[in-house]
Amino acid sequence: MQTKIGESPALEDEAPLRRALRQSRMLATGLLALAAAVFLGSSAVPHPGVWIGLVHAGAEAALVGGLADWFAVTALFRHPLGLPIPRTAIIPKNKDRIGAGLGQFVERNFLAPTILAAKLADLAPVRHAAAFLAVPENARSVAAWAAAALPALIRSLEDRALREFVARSLQAQLGAAELAPALGHLIALLTRSGAYDALFDRTLEAAHAALAANADRLDAMVAERSRWWIPRTIDRRIAATLIAGIEDVLAELRRPESEARLGFRAAVERLAQDLVESPQWRRRVAAMKARLLEQKEVQAWLAASWDRLRDVVLADLAAPASHTRAALETGFASLGRALAADEAMQQRIHAGLEHIALAVVPWRGQIAALIAEVVRSWDAGTVAARLELALGNDLQYIRMNGTLVGACVGCVLFLVARFAF
Repeated sequence: MQTKIGESPALEDEAPLRRALRQSRMLATGLLALAAAVFLGSSAVPHPGVWIGLVHAGAEAALVGGLADWFAVTALFRHPLGLPIPRTAIIPKNKDRIGAGLGQFVERNFLAPTILAAKLADLAPVRHAAAFLAVPENARSVAAWAAAALPALIRSLEDRALREFVARSLQAQLGAAELAPALGHLIALLTRSGAYDALFDRTLEAAHAALAANADRLDAMVAERSRWWIPRTIDRRIAATLIAGIEDVLAELRRPESEARLGFRAAVERLAQDLVESPQWRRRVAAMKARLLEQKEVQAWLAASWDRLRDVVLADLAAPASHTRAALETGFASLGRALAADEAMQQRIHAGLEHIALAVVPWRGQIAALIAEVVRSWDAGTVAARLELALGNDLQYIRMNGTLVGACVGCVLFLVARFAF
């Protein structure tokens, strides 16, 4: 249950605490009652000897010590016996001051820059996380936990407003993105790598296969566009000549050092450069992108993109051999091994974590003020009852110790007074 401002926080399980407090309180009160009974009993002896006097002195001191500690413990939380004695009910009366002191304590002892930095250095979270993930069983456990949490997280996002927001966001991002330079850099990267030649050769092979598969159609197209008086043999020869010419061009382009291939490559490189540097080409690409985004089919695809992505991920996570789960496991394990072997990266990540942690330092005054404000808003009586429930079990031992120590001190003082003077 969520705690609101103005309500004191409830303890997780009060029953064991109440039982322990009741038992320790009965034991402390029982010791005090025993001291009182011994004191009254020894006082009734008409002619006490040394031993009775010793017992009487010990019981008297135990009674005084137990009563004093009962008063001190009770005065923390309420007025003893309901009497408005000054300097009692300390916690309810000073709740606001205690809250302010707690805020200052947290500010000075937990949020100081040197303390945060030193604590992070001692914890070494990046190194420990890397060593943890480097173990295959740990990476598998983390991946299984993440894969188990993903379906619930994804289903919690099933909302029409969310889908519309995703569609609007994608459309806005695509609309604002300048694609021409990115396309230019991508084309330039392809032309400088071996991927360009492999892709170009595959394209030529596809073109040659398409030409062979559509030879009859090309022959028919030539016949349809030919004059009626031209013989059919001439039409077939024209079609065959066109196909042969196209095949010659494709063959020329296949040769690595041919002039046609080098010229085509140069044209592609000029296009890549123009896409990066030419304002005219940027405007052309932007206009084409705008026309594309205005198409209803594209807008519908963007609107349904979240649903498709959700269904794909959920179906994969439900499969016994989930690719997502395997990818998470591989990713976590690789991350752990890479970080464990790269101390420089560990230092960089640690520096980032330290920067994030120290970012709260300028706000430590506000954090202290927030703690004071929250404590101030709590009900005084309820807070006192909660604190007594949390701390009272230990405080009752103060009463027991006061009773027992008082008895020992009383006996010692009796013996000193009896035999030393």
